[in-house]
Amino acid sequence: MKQQGWVDIGRVTHPDTPGPYTWWSYRGQAFDTDAGWRIDYHLATPKLAAKASNYKVHRAASYDTRWTDHSPVVVDYQI
Repeated sequence: MKQQGWVDIGRVTHPDTPGPYTWWSYRGQAFDTDAGWRIDYHLATPKLAAKASNYKVHRAASYDTRWTDHSPVVVDYQI
C-alpha cells in the first residue's frame, strides 16, 4: 500500500510510538497491560492525509466496559 502512495494517518500523527494500539487479545491481561496490536488503520491519499487534523483511538476505560476486542479509530479532516 505504501508503494501505491497511501499514507498511514496513525503513523503520521504518532511517529515515535509503538501504538496507538487498536486490538487486545481476550487472553491473559493484554488489555490491562496495554499489550495490544495496531491492526486497524486509516489510510489516505497524500492530499487527504495533509488535511488530517486529529487521530484518536477510542479505548474503553476498562476491560469490563469494552464491547469488542477492537477500539474504534476516528480521524478528523479539515476539508
